[in-house]
Amino acid sequence: MYFRFCAGLLFVVLLSTNSASAEALLNANSASAKQLKAIPGLSATAVTAITKGAPFATIGDLNGLLSATMSTDALNTLYTRLFVPISLNSASREDMLLIPGLSKRMAHEFEEYRPYTSMEQFRREIGKYVDAAEVARLENYVTLD
Repeated sequence: MYFRFCAGLLFVVLLSTNSASAEALLNANSASAKQLKAIPGLSATAVTAITKGAPFATIGDLNGLLSATMSTDALNTLYTRLFVPISLNSASREDMLLIPGLSKRMAHEFEEYRPYTSMEQFRREIGKYVDAAEVARLENYVTLD
């Protein structure tokens, strides 16, 4: 009985890990056309525009390209699946605010702790304002480049 429970639990953990991987945030600069086509709501025209436009210097550049044909709501949904990571030390506030769910106050906190010397510093400073799960989510959108 105990063995069956552990095996079942392991299966659930593996299944949820695989599901999370399938929903991983893609970098618009390195995503393949096949990966882009798998994103719900992303048109073939948008896929072509992204693949031809990459690499994007900033998420603002990608946003400028797509905002001509996609609504703000559609872009907000898209950016939960596809993004151009922002540099913690040089990103504009406008680019920061393209991170889904990031408030103006949190963008201010990102700026306040510049320059960042490590991701650990980011985790520590931003962790003062949000829980560990939110810090981990935000970390997917940022880089030290």
